[in-house]
Amino acid sequence: MMNKQISLLDNGLIWFGAGVSIAEILTGTYLAPLGLTKGILAIVLGHIIGGILFFLAGIIGGSSRKSAMDSVKMSFGKKGGLLFAILNVVQLVGWTAIMIYDGSLSAASLFHGYQALWCIVIGGLIGLWIFIGIKNLGKVNSIAMMALFVLTIVLCFTIVRQGHNTQIVETISFSATLELSISMPLSWLPVISDYTKEAKEPIKASLISALTYSLTSSWMFLIGMMAAMMTGESDIAKIMLKAGLGIAALIIIILSTVTTTFLDALSAGISFQSITSKADGRIVGLIVALIGTLCAIVFPMDDITNFLYFIGSIFTPMIAVMIVSFFFFHDHCENQDYQWMNLLIWLIGFICYRMLMHYEFILGYTIVDLLSTGVLTYVVYKLHFMKS
Repeated sequence: MMNKQISLLDNGLIWFGAGVSIAEILTGTYLAPLGLTKGILAIVLGHIIGGILFFLAGIIGGSSRKSAMDSVKMSFGKKGGLLFAILNVVQLVGWTAIMIYDGSLSAASLFHGYQALWCIVIGGLIGLWIFIGIKNLGKVNSIAMMALFVLTIVLCFTIVRQGHNTQIVETISFSATLELSISMPLSWLPVISDYTKEAKEPIKASLISALTYSLTSSWMFLIGMMAAMMTGESDIAKIMLKAGLGIAALIIIILSTVTTTFLDALSAGISFQSITSKADGRIVGLIVALIGTLCAIVFPMDDITNFLYFIGSIFTPMIAVMIVSFFFFHDHCENQDYQWMNLLIWLIGFICYRMLMHYEFILGYTIVDLLSTGVLTYVVYKLHFMKS
């Protein structure tokens, strides 16, 4: 699909664009009831945990020169890995629709309606980004990133200067906010090596990608949290209007939605190639952008909580198995149809995640499930090698 390699700068720009997102700012507003100190702690700790997993996932695919879903086959088998490829396509179609919906809703709030029109505009720009391709975006992507960088700084300072502390009535636990902070980098785990596999220096590219995304996402969370604390609003468009940004707000909304969402749609195409090698990843990505646009027009997507739980329950035990099997035991199973041992461990981890969701843990249930699945994988591998 891609011929020339991606530079470290290109990798950084890709994940800066992914981090600057309306969804990230919106999620940050949910942390406001914690207060500034605890809120910052939840943001930093969550992104450190998520960023480490993000980095390791990038290394697995990048060092093997495999796409995200092809690298999954090394732990679960060439047919076993298809389960995760299918689920990843589903979640990426979902994210594409959600991001277009959120972006169009915010744009429509600024201009008093025409949400369907803004869905079409955003969807069309995403399609254009996919058509041009990551390696050919060049100056277009650089200009877009620079514009976003400047505008988000303006947004941040404007909110701080014009805002004032407001009383937040709602309450939220520290563990719940930590889950939110981890959930964003976690959702990108099945995507990162689609780009690090094309990098000149995959390990450095994984590090640059993880650092850039984690820092940028943390910044967006902080903007959202402070905006909610100082304006008393959780609606991004209203926050920007109160900050007096006007047309700059529209540019932030449109550009940030496009630079994040085209990665979702394009990676859906790359993942689909893991299901059938005959597929053209770019064409599939364009189809996903079209489906996402239509879904954003037709369906309301205001509450994505269950969707985030779905992502966490699928990909948390998956990455735990992959990290242990790849880094500790150097196990490569892509030549066999199924790695039943790892698939069973993943299933146990999946069930545990769904059960743990009903309990409160100081560091959240994602960490508990990640560690318990990782330990189980390590123990089973040790016993397996002892027998053999």
